[in-house]
Amino acid sequence: MKRSDVVIVGSGINSLTAAAVLSKRGHKVTVLEKNDWIGGCIKTEELLAPGFKTDVFSGWHPLFVTSPAYAELKDDLEKFGLTYLNTDIPTGVILPNNESAVLYSDRKKNVENFNRIAIGEGDRYDELMRNFEGNSEFVFHMLSNEPVSWNSMRTLSKFVRKKGLKEFKSEVGSMMKSADSLLDQYFESDLVKALFAPWILHTGLGPNDAAGNIMMQVLVFSLEAAGMPIPKGGGGELVKALMKIVEANGGEFFTNEQVDQILVEKDKVVGVRTRNGEYLANYVLANVTPHQLYENLLTEVTIPESLQRDVRNYKYGNAAMQIHYALDGPLEWENPELNRAAMINITSGVEGVSQSVNEVYNGLLPKEGTIAVGQHTAFDPSRAPEGKHTLWIQLLEMPRKLKGDALGQIDTSNGYTKEVIEAYVERIEERISKHAPNFKKMIIKREIISPVALEANNMNLVGGDPYSGVASIDQLLLWRPTSKYKRHETPVKNLFHIGASTHPGPGLSGTSGYLAAQEVK
Repeated sequence: MKRSDVVIVGSGINSLTAAAVLSKRGHKVTVLEKNDWIGGCIKTEELLAPGFKTDVFSGWHPLFVTSPAYAELKDDLEKFGLTYLNTDIPTGVILPNNESAVLYSDRKKNVENFNRIAIGEGDRYDELMRNFEGNSEFVFHMLSNEPVSWNSMRTLSKFVRKKGLKEFKSEVGSMMKSADSLLDQYFESDLVKALFAPWILHTGLGPNDAAGNIMMQVLVFSLEAAGMPIPKGGGGELVKALMKIVEANGGEFFTNEQVDQILVEKDKVVGVRTRNGEYLANYVLANVTPHQLYENLLTEVTIPESLQRDVRNYKYGNAAMQIHYALDGPLEWENPELNRAAMINITSGVEGVSQSVNEVYNGLLPKEGTIAVGQHTAFDPSRAPEGKHTLWIQLLEMPRKLKGDALGQIDTSNGYTKEVIEAYVERIEERISKHAPNFKKMIIKREIISPVALEANNMNLVGGDPYSGVASIDQLLLWRPTSKYKRHETPVKNLFHIGASTHPGPGLSGTSGYLAAQEVK
């Protein structure tokens, strides 16, 4: 039996930021992790070959470096060896006809670039960004603070006074529209639309979903302002630095410790029980899905029927798949600026993304799913031996429950078998090769992480959903995962729910853990 001030279940980014903040404030923190590594979806290892450092799951940190947690911990993280690298080209796109475009981390260059693509496109982009900047204080406040709090109410009131009630209603109504409606409103060029359209997938939404409008604006603004920062040497360097903050302040980490029950006495949390014993604490932060929390860990607690209903109705989104490569050299993109891009999306545009999302919704492997091609070694050569490169591929349009193949070429009757995965990856590789002809001959080794493997590695990724729950409008802000409690609270006193299943939702920001840490006295 061990005792501490705070026990944190799980060791993902939200757990680590909460642990670091609380440790610095004088609390003794214990972090318990089911797996044999700390970091949740941040894991760097030599997965492919010696010297090739691969970010196995998540790979990019723009949300973290713009978060309140990073603002508070930045000096400590740097003291413990964390260095962020960046590129001036955060993203690019390639269409089937090999047309391409890039986004710079420079407003003037973007305006000039888009105006070259089509007359007036750059000016309209500038108008979009200026309009968002007028709302950015309100939007970013709601995404980095508790939505139900006096602070948020004051911010909302200030925003209404600034805009006027009539304009406020119009602005909020526009924010609730879909991402494709925003792109159609501002742009005429299919190439410029295609540059931005795939990014909505990184919010757990599709181009036609409600609230995609505002999330698309947040993404584009953030990409230009923050770029695509990555820790030198791999995302695991962030994990190491956060752990050092905790350990320097008396905190502890335990791996291979699966929490089986949260202990409660008189409606107040007193600790947790694992297969190896009990860890007693005044506070518990649980980085789990709502189903795990209320159906598995609180079995001895009476859960209100209305909350049970919300948990039953909580839905998970599309699955993802990762493909990792060790390469003998760089890829030969036709557009040389793509060589400096952090992430390149290979897509047929807005309609192509919409079609793939719909196919996946119906359980089908998509005909032409979006291929997100991550190039970490483009600006961090330390991740591979000299002259070599890594390639990080993410596919965000994969069915959680596989029912068929939209092209009718792959037999999926037995689900995600090895043969199905290999056949689908071959389809992806053929498409990449059309744009980078030397791709296949550069491959030294390949590793695939299927939707099934994603969930096996992290039980929060239900069915391979990388965002621990669909981010539809009914599962965002004060409705994620339920509207019954505020400030990440639960029916149990001093038990707080954190993670991607809670506000502000998916993304590598650490904000839910940071917000819950503010409630620990």
